[in-house]
Amino acid sequence: MGKLPNKELKTLLSCIKKDSRVIIPPTIGYDSGVHLIDDKYVVIATDPCTGVPQEWFGWLLINYAASDVALSGAKPEFCTINLLGPKSTKPATFQKIMRQTCKAADELGIAIVRGHTGMYDSLSDLLGVATVYGSVQLEKLITPGNAKPRDLILCTKPLGLETITNFSLTHKAMAQRLFGAEQQEKLSEQVRMQSCVKEALQLAEISGIHAMHDATEGGFVAALNELAEASKVGFRVNWEKIPVCKEVLALQDYFKLNDAQVLAVSSTGTILAAVDAQAQERVEATLSSNGLSACFLGEFTENKERVLIKKRIEVSFPQVADDPYTLILSGK
Repeated sequence: MGKLPNKELKTLLSCIKKDSRVIIPPTIGYDSGVHLIDDKYVVIATDPCTGVPQEWFGWLLINYAASDVALSGAKPEFCTINLLGPKSTKPATFQKIMRQTCKAADELGIAIVRGHTGMYDSLSDLLGVATVYGSVQLEKLITPGNAKPRDLILCTKPLGLETITNFSLTHKAMAQRLFGAEQQEKLSEQVRMQSCVKEALQLAEISGIHAMHDATEGGFVAALNELAEASKVGFRVNWEKIPVCKEVLALQDYFKLNDAQVLAVSSTGTILAAVDAQAQERVEATLSSNGLSACFLGEFTENKERVLIKKRIEVSFPQVADDPYTLILSGK
C-alpha cells in the first residue's frame, strides 16, 4: 500500500502554515480536514482511486472520499473530480468512468462542481482523485480524537471484506478454488459494502458516538492505532470478538500471512467507532436496519497500553500496519 510512514508524514506536513480559520488541518489519523465558514464547519476529504476493477472505478472514486466526510457527521454535498490516464487512454474509457462517477454522485446527492481530465506519458494506469465537501453544525462534528476511556470499540462489518470482494472480482478462477464458485459470485456483488456513507450519517445522529474511523489502508491495525493516538487513550481488543470472514482465513493460509497481517488487511467501508456503553442498544438497532451487525471488540482505556487478547493471552497490539492487500491482489 502507498501511505508514507508516520515519521515521514510528520516531516511532510511540518511546512504547512497554521491558519486560525482551519479547525482540523492535515493531521495524522484524521481522514478529513475542517474549516469554518459562517456558523458551520465545512468538512473536506480527498482520496485517490487506482488499481480497482474498472467497472466500479467511478463509484469507488466518489464513495472513498464521501465516506470520510460522512464519518465526521457531515452530509457529502459537493465534489471535484480528476480523471487521469496514460497517453494511450481512449476517450471512451474516460466517458465510461465519468458516467459511473456521475451516477454515484447522484445516488448520494453530491453536486460535481469542477474537475480535470488528462493523459500523461508518466502514468501507466488510470488514476482518479475526488475531493468531497460537506457541512455540519458546530456541535455535531465527530473526529477520531474524541474516544474516551471505557468507550466500547464498535466494528460494523467483517475484517477484510473489501479485500476478499476485490480479489473475487480480479481473480475469479482463484477465488472460486479458494472460496467456492457460489461464494465467489456472492462476494463479487458486494462492492457497495465498501461505502459507509449511509450508516456513518445515521450513527452520527446517536448521542454517545464519540469517534469514528474507516478501516481502510492498514485495516484494523491502522484505524485502532490512529483512534488511540488521536484521542490519547489505550485499548483492549479481544481477538475472538473480531468478525473475520472464513475467506480471509483462506487467504491467510494461501499467502502464508501472520495474524498481524490479517489484522492489517484493508477493510474499506468498515467503521471502527468509540461508543458510550449507554448507546449500545441504539447502535445495534441502527445497524440492523441497514442489514449490518454491531460487533463490540473491546474498550478504550485510560491506560495508554494497546492490548490484544487471544485465547486469554495478552500481547501488544501491532504498532505498524503490514497490509497484505497488494500481495493478495497480485494473486501470486
